[in-house]
Amino acid sequence: MAKALKDLAVKTGEYQKNGETKGRWMNVGKLMASDDGGQFIILNRAFNPAGIPNPEDRDTLLISMFDIKDYGSDRKDPAQQGPAKSELDDQIPF
Repeated sequence: MAKALKDLAVKTGEYQKNGETKGRWMNVGKLMASDDGGQFIILNRAFNPAGIPNPEDRDTLLISMFDIKDYGSDRKDPAQQGPAKSELDDQIPF
């Protein structure tokens, strides 16, 4: 059975907390290892790279790798959930 090695995330913005600038991150998938030692990536199908801010007009997208977080039995992995309420627009688009 394949094993998750890293969380994959993209920076979607920044915010201020206690006078410090922090990054806002979106989990977009996982780096996995197969039983034979090979590695592969699983991406969330709802992830759209075109929606990530691109202030420098680059042709590429940076995806960062982070250690897997233990979400506990009462919390779900954010990669398996929809966007957080703070990421949702309160206005109806039509």
